[in-house]
Amino acid sequence: MRTLVVEDDPVFSEVLATALRRRGFDVTVALTCEQATALIASSPPDLAVVDLRIGSGSGLTLIPLLTRGSHPARTVVLTGYGSIATAVEAVKLGASQYLTKPADIEAIVAALTAPDAQAPGPLPDAPRPLSVKRVEWEHIQRVLTENQGNISATARALGVHRRTLQRKLQKRPVRR
Repeated sequence: MRTLVVEDDPVFSEVLATALRRRGFDVTVALTCEQATALIASSPPDLAVVDLRIGSGSGLTLIPLLTRGSHPARTVVLTGYGSIATAVEAVKLGASQYLTKPADIEAIVAALTAPDAQAPGPLPDAPRPLSVKRVEWEHIQRVLTENQGNISATARALGVHRRTLQRKLQKRPVRR
C-alpha cells in the first residue's frame, strides 16, 4: 500500500520509512508540509503517518487533504507534543489514530492496519485528575490550535507575553 510519512526530522523519518518498507509498505517521505501537499495532489496515498509539528507548519492542515475526496487515506498522527486538544482536533479532521512519541513500529503498523482504524473509539478516561501544570499545557495547546499555530495570536488570546509563551512551548509536555 502506498504510504506517506510526513516528518520534519530527516533521521527519524528515514528510520520509520525503512521499518515500514521492511514490513511491505511502499513508503514516500515528505519533510515539509509543502512537499506533502504536492505528493498528496500528485499521487494520493492509501496510508499516512503525519507528525503534528512539521517545522513551522502543522500536520493538522494535511489531514483534510488526506482524508477527504475520492481516495481517503487512513491517517495516523504521530507527535512528541501530545495533548487532548490536538487529539480531538485530529480525530475531528479525519485522523484514524493519534499516537504519541515514543511509539514503537509495531504500534504504528497496528494503527495503520487496524480494521477499525477508520472509526476511532472514544478517548479513554484519565485514571486520575490532571495536574494544574498539565491542564495549563492542554489549554495552551487548544488555544494554539484555534490560532492555527500562530504564537503571537495565541499569546494575545492567553494574555501572556509572546516570549513567555515560547518558553512554555519549548518545554516537554507535563505528565499527568
